[in-house]
Amino acid sequence: MIKIIIADDQQLIREGLSLVLGLKRDFDIVFEAKNGQEVLDYLETNDGDIVLMDIKMPVLNGVETTRKIKEKSESVKILILTTFDDYDFIFQALKHGADGYLLKNTSSQELIEAIKKIINNEQVLDKEVTRQVLQLTKCDVAKLDSLTKREVGIARKISEGNSNKEIAQELFLSEGTVKNYVSNILSKLRLHNRTEIALFMKKYD
Repeated sequence: MIKIIIADDQQLIREGLSLVLGLKRDFDIVFEAKNGQEVLDYLETNDGDIVLMDIKMPVLNGVETTRKIKEKSESVKILILTTFDDYDFIFQALKHGADGYLLKNTSSQELIEAIKKIINNEQVLDKEVTRQVLQLTKCDVAKLDSLTKREVGIARKISEGNSNKEIAQELFLSEGTVKNYVSNILSKLRLHNRTEIALFMKKYD
């Protein structure tokens, strides 16, 4: 059972998501929050597998909530639900460890699939939003040619949503070796997490 927390300051959005996702037998809507602070308070004494996070909320917005959650636990997944005008916020959320983002007008089936992917350690990056975010991204990152051929290959596998285990099996490497490669890639590109690797590699698709 996947424990889902819904964080959005609009009651209609919360109720709609809860209604749609609550129909899935393997989903359990454990909490609905109208701001980020309520999410943090809930997680102090309760468990959650994934937070469906709005960006613009009162009291504590989605970016700061993401940062605070990830500082305490990498195991809690965060899927940002956004609109087209939130690009700056999206990139900041990714820097703080968000596991992906989708537009709020995505279909219910796409959302369900996205939740399952993120729980399985895959990235979910809406194509339209990604294109716009990349145009605004001005991070001081090293060029792709700073990576070895093997590191480029692994980075591309990450951008395709493959887990370390899947990459290891495909390339006949141990998971530990793949983990070391991922650490090297993060260091060379001056990035913080796998989602940022995926976003970076989208520039070279």
